[in-house]
Amino acid sequence: MEKNIKTMSNPDLEAFEKRATAAEKEIHHLKQQIVLLQESVKPNGSHNSNVNMEEFENLQRENVKLKHRIEILKNVVEEERMKAGLSQSSIFSTEFSICIHSVLCELFTDAIKAAFPEVINAPVIVTSTTNVKFGDYQCNSAMPLAQHLNFIGKKTNPPAIANAILGKLKESPVVEKCTIASVGFLNVNIKRDFAQHTLSSWLRQGKVPPPQVTRKKVIVDFSSPNIAKEMHVGHLRSTIIGDSIARILEYLGHDVLRLNHVGDWGTQFGMLIAHLQDEFPDYLTVAPPIQDLQAFYKASKTRFDSDEEFKKRAYECVVKLQAFEPEITKAWEMICDVSRQEFNKLYTRLDIKATERGESFYQKHMESLVTFLESRNLLEEDEGRKVMWGEDRSNGVPLTIVKSDGGFTYDTSDLAAIRQRIEDERADWVIYVTDAGQSLHFRMVESCAKRAGFLKSFHKMDHVAFGVVLGEDKKKFKTRSGDTVRLGELLDEGLRRSFSKLKQKGRDEVLSDEDLKTAQESIAYNCIKYADLVHNRNHEYVFAFDKMLEDRGNTAVYLLYALTRIRSIARTARMPRYQMRELLDKTPISLEHKNEWRLAKALLKFPDVILEVSKDMYLHPLCELCYEIACTFTEFYDTCYCIEKNEHGEITKVNTGRILLAEATAMVLEKCFNLLGLKPVERM
Repeated sequence: MEKNIKTMSNPDLEAFEKRATAAEKEIHHLKQQIVLLQESVKPNGSHNSNVNMEEFENLQRENVKLKHRIEILKNVVEEERMKAGLSQSSIFSTEFSICIHSVLCELFTDAIKAAFPEVINAPVIVTSTTNVKFGDYQCNSAMPLAQHLNFIGKKTNPPAIANAILGKLKESPVVEKCTIASVGFLNVNIKRDFAQHTLSSWLRQGKVPPPQVTRKKVIVDFSSPNIAKEMHVGHLRSTIIGDSIARILEYLGHDVLRLNHVGDWGTQFGMLIAHLQDEFPDYLTVAPPIQDLQAFYKASKTRFDSDEEFKKRAYECVVKLQAFEPEITKAWEMICDVSRQEFNKLYTRLDIKATERGESFYQKHMESLVTFLESRNLLEEDEGRKVMWGEDRSNGVPLTIVKSDGGFTYDTSDLAAIRQRIEDERADWVIYVTDAGQSLHFRMVESCAKRAGFLKSFHKMDHVAFGVVLGEDKKKFKTRSGDTVRLGELLDEGLRRSFSKLKQKGRDEVLSDEDLKTAQESIAYNCIKYADLVHNRNHEYVFAFDKMLEDRGNTAVYLLYALTRIRSIARTARMPRYQMRELLDKTPISLEHKNEWRLAKALLKFPDVILEVSKDMYLHPLCELCYEIACTFTEFYDTCYCIEKNEHGEITKVNTGRILLAEATAMVLEKCFNLLGLKPVERM
């Protein structure tokens, strides 16, 4: 059995649009009220009256509900516009890309609800397929539905269920037809007109627009090295993963604040300052020539561990620093500046941007936090410490808010930080990118923040955890001497290896010195990043230069070469990018050949993959899509000639429709690379 999906017009479209407009006005009015109330709420989270704070929180909740409502209305309006027919250029919004998987999930959800209203939360399983015999996508819900219905006494079978679902399936401008396989699978074929329109729209705009999401204020906390210590391989994953997550959320339109929560506070600064005073007594007038801050730190630590008098002075310096005494603060700033300069060199090489906001920023906030928690009887005495439990005492351990000596801890700092980020920064969503070893800590921070009342039900907090980097011996990645691998040295080694690879392929003979240097850096840094991102972040992975520099398989080198080859096609045909829009007016993108169509379908997966990554923050599906596109393009290129030449190498025919498809492929790959933090080059 088969059902063709036709387009249709909807007379209620105008009513939907009016409701969306009314909701927009309502939400605008609420925002104005919230702004007025924000002015009455003090920066530290206190407020002028309990009534104001209660009203403020109620309005915030109502604002979130309205935002959700307006997004639903907008989606309904867009869907109704789409049903009006694909022939009109105004049907699809150019501002957003349509997610095929999401559209199909909604279609089958509605159909299953209509066919089986007695089933609550019915499973909706939609997957893409690789075998054309089974369509382009497949709905596999019939089998689990049959099991459920048989369990509640309604005897049936998967084919009968699939038939009932098909009967309730609504029309869609995305779907060409839907058929039932013998075992009850629903096979879906996508309209080529839909693909034609979407890819042409991207080319006309000169960009790939993001899928539509509800925009939020998001804070991404990542990298987070310690001042006075060199960045090492342990910082690599947080820095690379955090940057890619921030890039994707920014692309989706979220208001993203990238924070580098550096360790610039605590006991170690007392010993560093005391050592500075001894080594450079005139530091207030002459800048101390600290060339190797790591060696300086080790020397101060040795003294701290062996010299009781020095340790006493170090603790005194900590107290003075926390009191912000000018001379001590000056010494602290000098140490931080030296370290910051070294960090920035590495961030520049890796093209990482973040706002530094160290633990020191939260000193006053920690003091305020303790007062706040004590006023609500949320702290308990425990052997001289003041601790706080989360919502469930059976799950985890308490946070130590105040040590027995009156000092603060990382627990205090992180709890104060999330309070400041929610109350002052007005964050809707806070993301922490750290190793998996800190999972329990962040679960307790979240639980305590909820119990304290500043992490509300409409806020979101995520810990993006990752495994450690291993050496080729499958042990924690270290140097031969057993030391932690410094990040700067790792990048330098990458440069040496990439240059050797380029020279081995004879690229030094065909590229200019400038192009060779650009290619060398691109390969080195992109390979290091991609080798990290291509793995499931929960897993450990082996750092192996030889493997990541291979030009076969799912590696950065293979993908970079693929993109440069695609870009060379238009250059060979003498078709600059600015001409693509004019070409579209005369020639449609070619999708007739099976490999053309297969490539187009791979490109159309991009919005769904981005949406998936933004929800669970696993980046390897985006890497897998890059590889799928590159491999599919190779098959297309080998069978579908974009440019035809005679025996003398002269161009005899240019297949414009295929060059347009190649251009769309390059555009999607470039966007993927950008979101992964990779920088391609024109020539390799």
